[in-house]
Amino acid sequence: MAHTEIEITAELVRGLLHDQHPDLAGLPLKLGARGWDNQLWRLGDDLAVRLPWATLSADALLRKEHEWLPALAPHLPLPVPVPQRLSEPSERFPRPWIVTTWVPGTPADRAPATRAAEAADTLAAFLTALHRPAPEGAPTGRDRGGPLADHAEPFAQALASATELGLLSDPDAVRAVWEDAVAAPDWTGPALWLHGDLHPANVLTEDGTFCGVIDFGDLCAGDPACDLAAAWILLPDGAVDRFHAAYQPVPDPATLRRARGWAVLKAFACIFIGEAGVHGRPGGKRTWGPPAHAALRRLTATIHHPSSPAPKK
Repeated sequence: MAHTEIEITAELVRGLLHDQHPDLAGLPLKLGARGWDNQLWRLGDDLAVRLPWATLSADALLRKEHEWLPALAPHLPLPVPVPQRLSEPSERFPRPWIVTTWVPGTPADRAPATRAAEAADTLAAFLTALHRPAPEGAPTGRDRGGPLADHAEPFAQALASATELGLLSDPDAVRAVWEDAVAAPDWTGPALWLHGDLHPANVLTEDGTFCGVIDFGDLCAGDPACDLAAAWILLPDGAVDRFHAAYQPVPDPATLRRARGWAVLKAFACIFIGEAGVHGRPGGKRTWGPPAHAALRRLTATIHHPSSPAPKK
């Protein structure tokens, strides 16, 4: 993480609004969240301000959302943060920032989905609507949506680190899931629109099911298996099969195998961030750990030995 040298405060955000969007400057303002790339400030009842603060790549991600998301949002069955205004760098704040719609709900890392059937159907409907062929010129992912084999080295490093830290109950089973996923045939269909970063902090819940999806900074075109991994990361026990039946078109076995591999990668990332949160390290978020550990438990439930074939679901 590379935090901006400028401290982002309510006074700063209010000043930025006064400079570039004076019609919004008088609305109530309060901090919503400090994300991995951006800070989110709620503006009035229906809007939010997103400002890059922790990564150098955040500027480009915000511009990408502003360019592509408004056209996608009307076709999605869940609320998403639709960019309303793009704000350019200035002397007050030397980076671009955006005003979006506010999406109500609680992040799933703090309030997991509990109504299994409803959550599975809702997630399947959202991804069915999103996963349409992307147009020529659509963005490619930051290591998302391409061949799973490209991540062999990061997987090996993550497995070794998690094992050394004692974070895995059965490292051989995790390796078996991964090896089966990498052995699956690659995606040969058209590049589909992907969210690219469906982890519990980016999906909102209300009354036990999903009510919104946020942070489209990793929006890209590619293999839908990357997003289908979310079934293991987000859904409660016993809901994955229902999700696969509800998603259209029904995923082929190879896609489900690759999705399991993507789920392992996402689980590792969340486990390390959760562990950092437990120990109070910068960038750590302890709430990310439990759903990631649950995902690995579900993924490896039928794996007992390295030589055992991995399940296809």
